[in-house]
Amino acid sequence: MLPPIRLAAITAVAALLAGCAGIPNEPPDPWPSRTVAAFSLASPNGALPGGWRPWRLSKLKKLTSYELVDYNGSVVVKAMSAASASGLMHPLDIDPRELPILQWRWKVPQLIPGANNKRRNAEDAPVRVVISFAGDIASLPPEDRMFFDRIRALTGHEMPYATLMYIWENRAPRGSVIPNPHSERVQMIVAETGETLTGTWKLESQNVYDDYKRAFGAEPGRIKAIAIMTDTDNTGASVEAYYGDIAFMSLREAERISTAPRR
Repeated sequence: MLPPIRLAAITAVAALLAGCAGIPNEPPDPWPSRTVAAFSLASPNGALPGGWRPWRLSKLKKLTSYELVDYNGSVVVKAMSAASASGLMHPLDIDPRELPILQWRWKVPQLIPGANNKRRNAEDAPVRVVISFAGDIASLPPEDRMFFDRIRALTGHEMPYATLMYIWENRAPRGSVIPNPHSERVQMIVAETGETLTGTWKLESQNVYDDYKRAFGAEPGRIKAIAIMTDTDNTGASVEAYYGDIAFMSLREAERISTAPRR
């Protein structure tokens, strides 16, 4: 019998690459893509833009609610989780050497009491940005391949070769790497921590190429998908969160944006 795997994030990454099961079979626009479709170009209460699709982690888990809303004149995604775990995903085909910088905005009105991503039974986060990478699974050690086989048997999905998550943590230091307790093929990086910045929009900028090498000790493969996820299935809490546009860019583009005069 397979050991129970309760962690929402593990089920999520198992679905991230394989995961068109349960996703509406609509024409891709585009799919996959070198760019992430902007939420701000969509309409409030309208359809998800471009390649964004909902995905269900497990039939046994409640769905987190995601909707496009107008927030002070800009369209963003509002997430509402109540003891639930699901997300939105967007297939991609990006070389992280060419476009290493990932920028996005998110807002967390309040943290999840009791959440702790270092503990198996408390691994919830008000916001996550999840990136999956391609690679040669056959080259992995036997224990990793066995774990991938268990995930496939449990969920019916193939797990990505490697997954990097950016999270807002309750207490872990900003910039720290939290290994997933089930598999070293999933690594979490704390993009924000604590309550100081809750209730405000925070612009994040991360070098995915460097972060992958720091977390996995190797060169990354191509980026195959990105996702957002707000989950409270382990703690049973309720939480609200917001996501703005997400974009990959070159070092030169990121530098130009950072030095541009503010209006």
